[in-house]
Formats: sequence, C-alpha cells, structure tokens
Amino acid sequence: WSQVVSEAEKIVGYPTSFMSLRCLLSDELSNIAMQVRKLVGTKHPLLDTARGFVYDSRNNLQMRGLVVLLISKAAGPSTAELSFQHNMVSGIYSSQRSLAEITELIHTAFLVHRGIVNIGELKSCDGPLKDMQFGNKMAVLSGDFLLANACTSLAQLQNTKVVELISSAIGDLVQGIYYENSKSSEENSLTDDIGISTWKEQVFLSHSALLAKSCQAAMELAKHSAEIQDMAFQYGKHMSMSHKLHSDLQPFVKESDTMAFSLNSAPAVLHQEFLGREAWIKQIREPCPPRDNCARRRCRNPPCCACVFRQLQEAIKAGKGVTSAIDLCRGHGNRALAALERFPPSEARAALANIVYAVTRFP
Repeated sequence: WSQVVSEAEKIVGYPTSFMSLRCLLSDELSNIAMQVRKLVGTKHPLLDTARGFVYDSRNNLQMRGLVVLLISKAAGPSTAELSFQHNMVSGIYSSQRSLAEITELIHTAFLVHRGIVNIGELKSCDGPLKDMQFGNKMAVLSGDFLLANACTSLAQLQNTKVVELISSAIGDLVQGIYYENSKSSEENSLTDDIGISTWKEQVFLSHSALLAKSCQAAMELAKHSAEIQDMAFQYGKHMSMSHKLHSDLQPFVKESDTMAFSLNSAPAVLHQEFLGREAWIKQIREPCPPRDNCARRRCRNPPCCACVFRQLQEAIKAGKGVTSAIDLCRGHGNRALAALERFPPSEARAALANIVYAVTRFP
C-alpha cells in the first residue's frame, strides 16, 4: 500500500502529505500545536491524531487528496472549457489542487473531532481529569479551525455546484458520525441489529461520501460531462468502500496476535446475518469456559474479557462472514475499476487501479 501511494504521489507532482502544509504552518495552528503539547503523558486521542499529521504509513491520512489529484489528471482537460489551460501544472488545474487540499482539511477536521473522549468513561491511567477536559476543548477548537479554513477555501473556488457537493458531503459526514456515536454505548454495541445493507449506508455516509463527491467536484471544476462526473463519483465511492472493508478485515486475515475489532465491522455483521440474531447474541454473551484461567469469566459484559474476545474472533473466522466480506471488498473494487474504464489510458489511471488492487488483495 505504501509503495502504491508513493508511486502515485510522483505522478501528481508532489507528496500529498504536504497538501495542507500552508494551513498547518499558520500562526493560529502553531499556537494550537503548542497547547497540545500539554497533553503529553496522557492518553488523549488528540495526540495520536497530531502524530498522524506528520507521518502515518498505516492509515495514510492523505489518501483522499491523492485520489482527487489522480482522477483529475486521469480525466485531463475538458474540450468544453479551454480558458483554464494556463492554470494547469502536471496536467491538473490549480482549482483541482485546491479542492484536494480542501478534501484533506475536511477529513482531518473530522478526525480531530472524533478524538473527543467521554469524560464519564475515563480511568485514572488515562491522565488527570483536567488535562483530558483540556484535550477535549483543544479537539473542538482545532477541528473547527480546520473546517473553517476548508470552507473559506471552498468559497474561493467560486463554483456553486462544487460548494453544494462538498457541503452535502460534510452533512453526510456529520450524519454518519452522529449515528456511530448514538450506537456507541456499551449496551447498544452488543445488541445493534443491522444488516449488511444498513452497514453499507452508514459507511457511505461516514467514509465514502466525502471522497466520492470530491472526485465528482474535481470533474465539475474542469467542466467535464455529467457522465464523466458520475464515473468519478462511482470510483471514489466504491474504492473507499473497498478501503473500509479491507480495514475491517485485517483483524481476521492477518497472521498475528489478536487485534481489536468492532462488533459492527463488516465481517461481524455478515457473520450475524448467516448465524441468526438469537445465536449471535448467545455467542457474544457466552461466558468463558471453566478450563480457561480467566479472572473475569463472570463479568457482565463478556467481550471485555480477553479470552471471550478471542473466542468470538475465532468464531467469526470459522464462519462465512470473513469470506463474504472479502467477496464484497473485491466486488466494490471491480465496480471502481469499471468506472475507470471511461477514462483514457494513462499513468494516473493505472495508479488509481493500483490503489484498488492494493486494498482488494488478501493472503
């Protein structure tokens, strides 16, 4: 994955990790960064998010902006609008580069906002209460600042359709994250009854809408046809769905120690569908076997117990949920590749295809 991203960055002209550099080096954010240093020594998630701004080879925070730049170059200039030509660098309009930065800023703002912790669930090892409360304030302030900068840059593009598209993507993100948070309580996470169709709808809102609509907006900025705009939307949607499925599958396909997973991840949701609702609840709440030396086998919430967590993970691996999730991941990848066929052959198109291949390969 990292090699695919590195090669793709060469095609668009510069590393996308520097796309939001102008904002990150501003006086306002530099002051925020100084304040965030006060959280060192605590377990506030804002620290991990801040580290990701500098380097994150596993999650690739800059992936969305890179895709916007690649699909802009793959589509090339539009015959309907030739007055832009002098604003092109490496086959990409300056307005499309600005859009890629805006997409990254919006995504980063929501990552920061997701770092707000529930004060009521904190433990003494997480850090002093006043520091965690301060971290929450900084997460709100930092996220709002990034989002405000993105909206200002969006207005400067002076394209009402693009503003409408990206604004609706922000609304989708809010709706998706609101749903996630409404289901995040301990009791609901154990009994959340969703099928794979509902899972897809939720993932589109919280993970795919921003990239899909940004790809479409990039085509609008170059005045491409409605058909090309739709193909760009379809690529962004299905590639990001594959990316999320690939991420959900890692705890079940990697040959490593037990990795944390969500009961609402795609393999678990599909496993529940195959198993049946009642059997799924019984499996979740099944206590530790007497032979296991587990001090917490009588706990009220079995998944918090390490041995039951492993049992549940092994049960999902043994069922049909994992193979079905892999098939679903590859299905979305194929639909993303089909959308690319509407673009002329080029290095950029090949790089977009390689990104799909990177998230649809499994051992």
